[in-house]
Amino acid sequence: MARANHKQSNNQLRIIGGQWRSRKLSFPDVQGLRPTPDRVRETLYNWLAPTIAGAHILDVFAGSGALFFEGLSRGAASGLAVELDRHACNSLQQNLQILGCTNAQVVQHNALSFLERPAEQSFDIALLDPPFHQDLLLKSCHLLEQQGWLNTDAWIYTESEQAPSMLAVPHSWLLHREKHAGKVYYALWQRA
Repeated sequence: MARANHKQSNNQLRIIGGQWRSRKLSFPDVQGLRPTPDRVRETLYNWLAPTIAGAHILDVFAGSGALFFEGLSRGAASGLAVELDRHACNSLQQNLQILGCTNAQVVQHNALSFLERPAEQSFDIALLDPPFHQDLLLKSCHLLEQQGWLNTDAWIYTESEQAPSMLAVPHSWLLHREKHAGKVYYALWQRA
């Protein structure tokens, strides 16, 4: 019985701030799924505090939804989550229902294929936390820029296995803040 409880707690995330603060949400066992840790989410949303209210968020590799739900909880006007894995996608949709969230949408789709089409809407904040070692981050960054997914002064959050200074992001992006936790580098960029 203790094993089942331990396993269940490993498959939960806690929303840190905003209207759903302290709410716990479950997510499925999916290979490579690594929810952004609480302290990293707290740091990111402290950085974004002046701009999160009323923002439109795009979470390209939504996974557990940790970043996505945190942004919605803290006052984002709307959100779009893109996730390829069917189980993770179903979990994201169920969690939106549990929270009673009606201003967000989940799309089951390959992220790169999704970003390759011209944007129907542009976003104020883009969240990029792709699976590592699959060459997805930089391709996503450039597609966001090329296909019109970003508003003029949009903020872009990245998680990577490389230091932000080593990333060949679009030239119009300025590094605003960066940190690392263990082997993960996380950074906030602003489109200039």
